[in-house]
Amino acid sequence: MYRFTECAIADFQANPFHMIGKDWMLVTAAKADGTVNTMTAAWGGLGWMWEKPVAYIVIRPQRYTKEFIDESDTLSLSFLGKDYRKSLAYLGGVSGRDEDKIATSGLTIALEGGTPYFTESETVLICRKLYKQDFEPDCFIDASIEAERYPAKDYHAMYIVEVEKILVAE
Repeated sequence: MYRFTECAIADFQANPFHMIGKDWMLVTAAKADGTVNTMTAAWGGLGWMWEKPVAYIVIRPQRYTKEFIDESDTLSLSFLGKDYRKSLAYLGGVSGRDEDKIATSGLTIALEGGTPYFTESETVLICRKLYKQDFEPDCFIDASIEAERYPAKDYHAMYIVEVEKILVAE
């Protein structure tokens, strides 16, 4: 468990290709009743849009965490160190519909302004939802992506979220 300091967005120096694509992230949100769910993700990005620092994430419709994201105005993106790779794999492979996977993972939830995140993280992005759009099959310019990644036609929903705060472990 770490203590965190806030990092100014302009000072954030991490490599998003490595953070998301190689290290993975936990996408976490809470419902109005306070229940929390999370999932491991390795697809997404960071950038600048609408004069705001943003992240984008993609969630398949069958993922239980999608219900939590859709119900909440905010979510967190938590990046944990290599020591937690087994926990990340577990949280990505088990559904919160079937068990309390967060409790089983041994990770600890904390709240930042009502948004849940994991205290074991090295970096946390606290985000507010701005935009959501479902992927459409007719929009794939490279048809091989649809054929390879969506044989079940379970197209992702893309969320663009404003990065409101970055917390970095001390």
